[in-house]
Amino acid sequence: MGSKLFQILFLKLANITFNEQLLENDFQILIRFLKQADRSHFMYRDFQARNIMIYKNEPWFIDYQGGRKGPLQYDLASLLFQAKADLPFEFRQQMLEYYIDELKNEVKTDRSPFIAFYYGFVLIRTLQVLGAYGFRGFFERKPHFVESIQYAIMNLSWLIENVELPLEMPELNRCLNEIIASDKSKTKKQTGEDLVVEINSFSYIYGQIPEDKSGHGGGFVFDCRSLPNPGRYAEYKQLSGLDKPVIDFLKKEPAVDLFNQSVSDMVCQSVDTYIERGFDHLMINFGCTGGQHRSVYCAEQLYSRLKGKYNIQMNLNHLMKDRWKQ
Repeated sequence: MGSKLFQILFLKLANITFNEQLLENDFQILIRFLKQADRSHFMYRDFQARNIMIYKNEPWFIDYQGGRKGPLQYDLASLLFQAKADLPFEFRQQMLEYYIDELKNEVKTDRSPFIAFYYGFVLIRTLQVLGAYGFRGFFERKPHFVESIQYAIMNLSWLIENVELPLEMPELNRCLNEIIASDKSKTKKQTGEDLVVEINSFSYIYGQIPEDKSGHGGGFVFDCRSLPNPGRYAEYKQLSGLDKPVIDFLKKEPAVDLFNQSVSDMVCQSVDTYIERGFDHLMINFGCTGGQHRSVYCAEQLYSRLKGKYNIQMNLNHLMKDRWKQ
């Protein structure tokens, strides 16, 4: 039943291709392997953090009405690989070793087979989670569960990279690798790694609005000529928007701060959309009279804001730099 839920509620809804019969054969191999584990102990079945309460410094367990006899590894896998708990993998390893050491004081335990069965149940639990979250997220379109899928896939990715089960399951492994590859591609788009933001300062007198050579067109052009101009004062004429005296001059002007904040809000709204839609280029231009003071300062301010907020590629160009000393 679990394999069918995973196929129908996750693989199909996530557009992962698979051979139904070959996949079912692999699930039967996995099930036969896990049925060899000792099933004579109490199995909680829904052993997760929210079912463990601390009262007067002692642990209390709730919601165990579904308990039955089963393998110890199942509950351990459920707790340590609880998807949204997002426990560090090193910590999970430490807890696994601690559990085995303590278990040896209670029952005879063969470490290697115990761990092999444990990771088999980690795989089963992860597939169950993907099936459940796939239904609630992809089918019912609940954003909370779509976000939770990412944690389960992180667990799956770690498992594939670090654990080799003593089983031949070619179709299942192919599907799992396709899930991971698809998620990495999607994550790369969602984090903006493909997006390049180009910021330019230019002069309306000595130059022109920079051409967008990406072929996309669009973008922003901000005219800074309405802002207070340091270039009108002799002490700033040989300086630029990169020099501290000019920066200090512009920083104390409320109109400049309001301008930059408005620009930042507008651009960030577009960057968020560009990342979400997987776009790869956005050009932003700041122009002033000589392309030396105001446009340079504003371009630098936006560059710093975006650099601190996003994981995106950025290019900053001051196109009139060669004229600054003239």
